[in-house]
Amino acid sequence: MLLRPQQQRRPAQRLLALAAAPLLACSVSAADETLPHAQRILDRLEALERRQQVLESELAERDARIRELESRAGGRERTAGRQLEELPVAPGAVPGDTVATRSASALNAGLRTPPAMDTGSGDSGYGVFQPGGQGFKLVDTPQGDLNFSAWAYVRYLNQQDLDDSYVDAFGRERTIDQRNDFQLNKINLYFKGWLFDPAFRYNFYSWTSNANQGDPASVVIAGNLSYEFSPELDVGMGIGGLPGTRSVRGTFPFWNKVDNRTIADEFFRPSYTSGLWAAGAFENNLNYRVMIGNNLSQVGINADQLDDELNTVSGALWWTPQGEYGPAGGYGDFEHHEEPVTTFGVHFTHSREDRQTQPGTEAIENAQLRLSDGTLLFQPGAFATDGQVNRATYRMAAVDAGYKYRGWSLEGEYYWRVIDSLSTVGDTPVNDLFDHGFQLQLGSMLLPRKLQAYAAGSKVFGEYGNPWDLAVGLNWYPKECRLFRVNTELLYLNDSPVGYSSVPFALGGNGVVLHTNLELMF
Repeated sequence: MLLRPQQQRRPAQRLLALAAAPLLACSVSAADETLPHAQRILDRLEALERRQQVLESELAERDARIRELESRAGGRERTAGRQLEELPVAPGAVPGDTVATRSASALNAGLRTPPAMDTGSGDSGYGVFQPGGQGFKLVDTPQGDLNFSAWAYVRYLNQQDLDDSYVDAFGRERTIDQRNDFQLNKINLYFKGWLFDPAFRYNFYSWTSNANQGDPASVVIAGNLSYEFSPELDVGMGIGGLPGTRSVRGTFPFWNKVDNRTIADEFFRPSYTSGLWAAGAFENNLNYRVMIGNNLSQVGINADQLDDELNTVSGALWWTPQGEYGPAGGYGDFEHHEEPVTTFGVHFTHSREDRQTQPGTEAIENAQLRLSDGTLLFQPGAFATDGQVNRATYRMAAVDAGYKYRGWSLEGEYYWRVIDSLSTVGDTPVNDLFDHGFQLQLGSMLLPRKLQAYAAGSKVFGEYGNPWDLAVGLNWYPKECRLFRVNTELLYLNDSPVGYSSVPFALGGNGVVLHTNLELMF
């Protein structure tokens, strides 16, 4: 911020004006020649002083505005971890290289949009590109602003080396639909900003999955509203991510991978639903996010399919001892931390699920309750009997930790899941299920801000199989921008318990998958 000592500037300008007096005198018109020479100089000095007072008043107002923005920015840095994943992206996510302030986003908890800063190009920021993840400013008024941003990627996917079929834990053989195609896989369009009060924010978006066009919920129109009472309390309502694992608490899209998780994370995690949440960051760098929602995954579910119990609850608590862990607390050290930074988190989710509240298996973003061999828990005859599960209670806990230093990153997470209190008809041979597993991700910036190599793997220890996956990939950043990149990944699957059209892994997949992606967010 500029420092303007009021007591020193005015005398200096008096001296400057006196020094310029001969020049001023030369410019006096013939009509002014009748005035005494000293009087003309004093008149000019008084005019200069009046003009200076006007300028000082304008600068003081601008200084006050900048101080207010800096104060708000400090609060946003403390709340960086609770960025939206705005459903994806939040969206939060920020395409630039600054710490995300949501975000975040994706549909994480709702994008946080600060008042527009003066760019120096005029009296308004209208039409300006904002590299902090807010996109282009369409409207900038004292009553509110409107910003437009977008996230998308194109993908080449080759699954031809997967086995043609797989056999589940009960001996049933299922065919795998292998793919070899190009897709404009997803497009998210965001309209976000503040209204009436910079603390009252809105985030409206469209979210598409072109790989499964024609299926239910392949296009979602959604959003959320939020109000920041203080950095310690930010309350929102709408569609958001249940923060049951690190990937759903607002880190998207700041991942090593492009828009896909390891199979263990995908198997255990909750998803996105309508609900009410609170989030905040305390002075000791402790962050939290808690949410009460309709069910584990509402995308593609009608209100008539929901019960009236509101018994889906999820929460996360994470600590960044050094004060920050990169944009949105995401994966990988693109920012090249010169000092080590760490993060530690715990998560818990509880939900009473009903057979009719489950999203379609090809829904744009779903969380299906499955056995570890990929069998849907609520499908008829899931356990190879005539029985069927109609209701079940899902409880899942996770812990995560991460370390970044000079382009290197090592990050891991462990999961525990219990499904019990089964309500069944017919013969069902189990009363409860217990599965656990982990994921690990290692990243290295081979060329700072240009080229990253990473490896990621996970394993599920389940009652009906122990699937695992391993991936190695490269990210190339041609413009040294975190969210404009070319990604290539080689993925090995061993009996994947998850899979649908918008992700590269196939349900039951066993073998090698290759995919290449071009990702862009502004």
